[in-house]
Amino acid sequence: MAQSSIEWTEMTWNPTTGCSKISAGCKYCYAEIMSKRLQAMGVEKYKDNFKVRTHQDALKIPYTWKHSKLVFVNSMSDLFHKDIPLSFIKRVFEVMNDNPQHVFQVLTKRAERLLELHTELNWTHNIWMGVSVENEKVISRIDFLRQTDARVKFLSLEPLIGPLGNLNLQKIDWVIVGGESGIKPRPMEPDWVLSIQEQCRKAKVAFFFKQWGGRSKRANGRILNGRTYDEMPEIELQKSV
Repeated sequence: MAQSSIEWTEMTWNPTTGCSKISAGCKYCYAEIMSKRLQAMGVEKYKDNFKVRTHQDALKIPYTWKHSKLVFVNSMSDLFHKDIPLSFIKRVFEVMNDNPQHVFQVLTKRAERLLELHTELNWTHNIWMGVSVENEKVISRIDFLRQTDARVKFLSLEPLIGPLGNLNLQKIDWVIVGGESGIKPRPMEPDWVLSIQEQCRKAKVAFFFKQWGGRSKRANGRILNGRTYDEMPEIELQKSV
């Protein structure tokens, strides 16, 4: 568990770590780079670098938080990776089910497996489910997400490396847009962002602009049309039981 600099969440929780590349958005994976750093620092959890691993001890952590949290689940992995057993995914969901005072944001690129398993999982109100879509080649991920029982569904269009001019936003509650950052970032055109923003406006979907990206994402900032856009779905929280 760690406080997060990611603009659309408060903290991260990683009951699994490690992943593998499946599409163009994975090319400069920040989690892979960070895993190497943590391994070099001697952090036990990352001793196997970016190999997929489950962490039983991490399942206890959300029970210790005293106040309501907005939590990005598996910032260093993908919960629906083929190497993560359904039995462990269910345990992660049970922890989220047991802690209705927190909002858990789950994000995957493996939307096919998400749909395959979604009826096996308990989708309480506090679990937000999202898919990453970096260009039109993987836009079908949205259709898989749409068919799930998740109460809140969202899209992470980051790193946005191509235009998405015809999004079907039916049953989608939230859209995050961001450019790629790092040493060799692929460019994001302003027109791509403005098109998505307009589509969200017409569909009445919350729009969050995360960053322009680039070699210095801090310098490039996150101002769009002279302002920031931090829209989010309404957060419904309950007391712990």
